[in-house]
This record gives sequence, C-alpha cells and structure tokens, in this order.
Amino acid sequence: MIPIRDTIPSKNYPVVNTTLIGVNIVVFLIQMSQGIGLERFIYTYGLVPARFSIPYISSHFTLTQQLFSLISFMFLHGGFMHILGNLWTLYIFGDNVEDRLGSFYYLVFYLLCGLISGLFHLILNYHSTVPTIGASGAIAGVMGAYFILYPNSKILTLIPIVIFPWFVEIPAVFFLGFWFVMQLFNAAFSSAMASGIAWWAHVGGFVFGVVSLKFFNVLPEASIWGSFKSASFKKKTSPRFQVLKGANLRQDRDLYEEINITPYEAAAGAKKTINIPWGFYNRFYNVTIPAGTRDGMILRLKGIGKQMPDGQKGDLLLKVRLQQPW
Repeated sequence: MIPIRDTIPSKNYPVVNTTLIGVNIVVFLIQMSQGIGLERFIYTYGLVPARFSIPYISSHFTLTQQLFSLISFMFLHGGFMHILGNLWTLYIFGDNVEDRLGSFYYLVFYLLCGLISGLFHLILNYHSTVPTIGASGAIAGVMGAYFILYPNSKILTLIPIVIFPWFVEIPAVFFLGFWFVMQLFNAAFSSAMASGIAWWAHVGGFVFGVVSLKFFNVLPEASIWGSFKSASFKKKTSPRFQVLKGANLRQDRDLYEEINITPYEAAAGAKKTINIPWGFYNRFYNVTIPAGTRDGMILRLKGIGKQMPDGQKGDLLLKVRLQQPW
C-alpha cells in the first residue's frame, strides 16, 4: 500500500514541515558527497548505542559529539529510497499535525519524537555498534499524532494489482493502525541488526507521538508564530490530483462527476489531474479549469464517457463545486 495523500486539507502552508523536508534533502546531499569518508561520517553523526555503553568507544568522542548525535541521526538516510519514503510520508501527514499544533510547537514536537525514538532504540540495543540513521522515528511520532487528531480522515492509497494501479480511500485509523501493528510485529520477531531497520525506534516514536499530544494540546501557541502563520500563509488551492467517485447511476453514455476547487482557483484558473475508477480500471485525465469559473458550472469533456455497444463514446460532464481549502 502506497499512500498518495490524505483527504483533510491543511488550513495553512506547512512552513516548518516543508523546511524539515528541505533540511533532510540538503543533509542527504552532503552525506552523499563524502565519498570514501561516508562510513566515518555516518559513524560520527549517526546514533551508535555502543558509543554510550562501551567506554573504549565513547572515549573517542567529545560530550558535544555524543549529544549532537542524538539529533543529527534523524537527518541522515541510508539511500535514495530510504529518504524518498520518509519524506513522502512526512509530506502527507506532517502538514495537518503542524496545522493543529502550530508551527513552533510542531518543530519541538518533531524533534522530541526523533529524540525519544532514538533513546528507545539505544536502550533496547545498548551494546550495538551498528549506526542508526533516518527520520523514521520522528515521522512515526507525526503519524501517531495524526492517528489521534484526525480519526475521521481517509488516506488515498495506491494498491498495485499486477500492472493495474488501483486507488482506494482507506480510513486513517485503519491505515495507521495497521502500520503500527506491522512495526510492533517486526520489532518483536526480528533483529534490528539483522534487518538494518530500527523497528523499536518506529514503535517508540509512534507511542510518544500519541501520548505527548495531551501535553502539547494544552500549550498556548506562541504569539509571534501564531500571527506569522495567520498573516499570509493561508492555503489558496485544492489538491492537484483528485479521485472522483466513479458512481454513475444513469444509463446513458455520459458520465456525471463533481470536482472541488477553491474560489481562488475558480477566479484564476487551474489545472487538475483526475482519476475516474471504473471497476478495477483507472482512467487519468488532465483537466483545465478556466478562469472565471462559477460554482455549479458544468465542464464537458468530450469523448471520455462510457463506451456503448455501438462503439460510440459519451462525454464527461464535470460539475464544479467551490470549497474553501480549510
């Protein structure tokens, strides 16, 4: 199952979440530029439990290096697919959690989730000499927070069936609950040193993300960050990719669907990619929303309706609905 996006749009641009994604990318590029010094770089800035438990090893590092590794490890990654998977997940779930906590407290929350996940892994693998790297633990905390904050959300998920992509909206409680159970199962029945994956860090981060919300929910948002967020960072657009319902009860050759856009997009115009499920088939089309579109206006897309027994194809009649992105 590959998550594509959630169904609850964030009210504001996720300034901190986007910055975290950018910092991870920059650090990854620095990491990849190390050449023959890559192993030393990872051992210095990654989280190595033995550095804290074996005096001979810890003597090679200063106290500052030891403490810094508890944070720096969450900005390193083991390869392109590792960072791609982590940052895509952060992109999907982080904006909504930042919306709820506020930018400043979201940053604190994210770093604490990473720190606690690292300590969780360190304690359970106290003498391991294998470096642990990656943002997975911090992102697991974000997923845990999303699990509690948005129980009614759904996750648009890609499920590959042989060569056919199938998109389905899965309740977030089920999607994230299943993910957590899989992390717990892998942590209990596999060795982190054998698999190269710090399963317990994922579990610790997720649990901390759930538990710590009780504390973060009672904190007032810092006034400077609150006014900064509300002043000019309101979102103006709806998701570029939209999955239509694919339900058409009429018997004629035309399809009748609805697409949601914002008042800003209606006034300025927009481009969208739509997916129309039809059984196990998925059809993708690019749609141009003309400037000046009004609520309830119907856009006719010729030749992409149902194909009739006589070989003729109907049209897609797309009704536009205006909605605020929050």
